[in-house]
Amino acid sequence: MPLNVKRTDSGFELCSHAELAYDVDVVVLGGGPAGVAAAFSAASLGQKVLLVEQFNCLGGVATAGGHGHICSYVAYGTQQRVVGGWAYEVAARVDAAGYGCHQVGKVDFEVEGMKLILEQMAEEQAVQLLYHSFFADCHCEDGRIQTVFIQNKDGIQAVRARQYIDCTGDGDVAARAGCSWKSGDEESGQCQPVTLMFTIGGVDYSKVAAFRGNDYALADVWEKAQKNGDMRPYQTKIMGWWWTPTRPDQLGINFTHVNYIDCTKSADLTKATLEARRQAYETIEVYRKYIPGMEQCYMISTPNTIGLRESRRILGDYYLTLPDLIEEKEFSDSIGYGCFFIDIHNCSGPGMDRKRRVPRIGFKYQIPYRILLPQGVNNLQVAGRCVSVDHEALGSLRVMPQCFVMGQAAGTAAALANRHGCDPRQVPFRELQQALKEQNCILDEEDVQRFNPEFSTLAAGGI
Repeated sequence: MPLNVKRTDSGFELCSHAELAYDVDVVVLGGGPAGVAAAFSAASLGQKVLLVEQFNCLGGVATAGGHGHICSYVAYGTQQRVVGGWAYEVAARVDAAGYGCHQVGKVDFEVEGMKLILEQMAEEQAVQLLYHSFFADCHCEDGRIQTVFIQNKDGIQAVRARQYIDCTGDGDVAARAGCSWKSGDEESGQCQPVTLMFTIGGVDYSKVAAFRGNDYALADVWEKAQKNGDMRPYQTKIMGWWWTPTRPDQLGINFTHVNYIDCTKSADLTKATLEARRQAYETIEVYRKYIPGMEQCYMISTPNTIGLRESRRILGDYYLTLPDLIEEKEFSDSIGYGCFFIDIHNCSGPGMDRKRRVPRIGFKYQIPYRILLPQGVNNLQVAGRCVSVDHEALGSLRVMPQCFVMGQAAGTAAALANRHGCDPRQVPFRELQQALKEQNCILDEEDVQRFNPEFSTLAAGGI
């Protein structure tokens, strides 16, 4: 029976005779790193979980976005691991299965292998998956989401749960529920650029590595290519060349760069994708001409989706700022650590932004649970890059290990809330933290020492 819905100023309303497609304990919207961690944790704690994903795989930017590299699990510039839980489990599993190379602070992996591993883990936790489905809208009453609506081949379907977790990256659920949000740089309002990853083959990586040496960016090469008319000025440095010995002749490329894109608008995403794919093919020609070991390189694939670094930041019970990170502030409601440098790509041109910061060796900071709790809606949490942070703090917090951390906390809190018959913000911090510790998460210095009885500091250096 097709759904009978009508549009109002506040969203969709489910008519009394319409049938629900799904009725669960927890629904997670978005299957990226935050979403899978949220779903895995809630399900492992006995919840009936539906995970809704717009593409045909789990992993978000790691898979559908072609980003075959996850870092960092360690305090900056060291081997001291400060991220555990599902983030670390996924890295270990993909390595053990022969689909990647898991080192202390990162994992490089085959995108297709990662898709399989995540689906196997979802099956182990009895997470119900629904692919090819977009969040469309939600119906709220008295500060609570009553129903969410998704769009897929069946039409518009209604989903009801006791707890909702927004892992869409763009805060789509929270925004449609009426939550307040910010976007972009505090001065210009511009967000970080978007990037279409791509994978090339035919690479002699030993020659590439020898040519690159200690010059990560190879800025002189791209400057020369642009002066010679072989490259438009869309980029000035390498943002990532990612290699795994399981596919020795292939390289994952993080190089394309498109500015002035509103990631909440389909027309902008379309424009960005078209431009970034042109850049990708242009890049291959430049690599063939200027990089020893890439003379015969060729395109293997561009991914399903363009990589998005920033859009909505939903305002929550706490607003995490750059000074909080730089001061390495401690929080009584810590759910884990962030440790990445302040990675801000230029909002108005190629290369890195002037607000990029490389912190001290050993840098790590606690992430407070309250940034996951949107103001004004009581049975909703957000996790991933749409949490309550400022533009500069997001430069560190948006990376995948930290998205796993936030998702795991959200899923655990949702399960505890349902167990106690309360809302997530009413779950006692200590109980949430204890549940996370039992899942091998690293929340405080005691945990850091427990998981790192001995560690060594690596040589300092820029990224």
